[in-house]
Amino acid sequence: MIDLARQLTDDNTPAELGQLVLKLASVSADISAKVRLGALAGVLGSAGEQNVQGETQKKLDVIANDMLKEALLSLPQVRALASEEEDNVVAANHGGAYIVAFDPLDGSSNIDINGQIGTIFTVYPARDEVACDSAEQFAQPGRQQVCAGYMLYGPSTQMALTTGGPSRLFTLVPEQGAYQLTQNELNIAPECQEFAINMANQRHWSPATQAYIADLQAGSTGARGKDFNMRWNGAMVGDVHRVLMRGGIFLYPANTQSKTHNGKLRLLYEANPMALLVENAGGKAVVGAQAILDVAPESLHQRVPVILGSGAEVEYFQAQQ
Repeated sequence: MIDLARQLTDDNTPAELGQLVLKLASVSADISAKVRLGALAGVLGSAGEQNVQGETQKKLDVIANDMLKEALLSLPQVRALASEEEDNVVAANHGGAYIVAFDPLDGSSNIDINGQIGTIFTVYPARDEVACDSAEQFAQPGRQQVCAGYMLYGPSTQMALTTGGPSRLFTLVPEQGAYQLTQNELNIAPECQEFAINMANQRHWSPATQAYIADLQAGSTGARGKDFNMRWNGAMVGDVHRVLMRGGIFLYPANTQSKTHNGKLRLLYEANPMALLVENAGGKAVVGAQAILDVAPESLHQRVPVILGSGAEVEYFQAQQ
């Protein structure tokens, strides 16, 4: 088997970027160990605080965030970092070649029920003309990402990763604390029969989106002429993982209930890294008529609608809007 370090070398990943990825992988192994112990490690329950998003933080949210911050700040190649749990950009090491953004624990509502959760991360080149602690460091479209991935803490801990080439899948060997390559190249089939969406928000969607979902629900008796199954994990990392593994479409559309009326998911920490993984696996990821990776960021915690997955299905959705 090929381990993560060997694969990074084989992919001609720049040495400093490779070291950064390996550091993230090492921290995720420690987070995975805490997740496995759950209540035994005293990491469940609320931390009694809210993050910048106005969401109640879980203990494990805070723990994972602090672990990732400490590890990344120790790397000379990291100039700045941004976290979904932090109000502002955190300056790291002046002269570092990269900036890193992350969602330390996606799917926080699943923590206390032993459901799927994960860590999402993205790496961009640092901007020399911008201060280390400026949000302008991260005002780059998703196509500027040099690396993106996530760790899914499930029955086994897995990491999906792209450093610009194919999206690959690695599996953690807990006894070694290291990831082994288990799928060399992820490929999303263009057609699908599964969709993932939070149906509780249905009344807040646009009429066109409501009509599209109603058509999927109609199955073989509807205009599509085939049955679709609905899946929903309550954690983007779990739903996107399923799409990468067996196809499908994931939707978190704009809705009138949202504070910004422009979707719930964060462009920097969630939409862009997942879009890069999906595109590099042959799928599509869009905001309306525009590719997610082409969206010009307007703020550090910007939210956007997200539609991603099997290419033909995403295009069909776009045509109905």
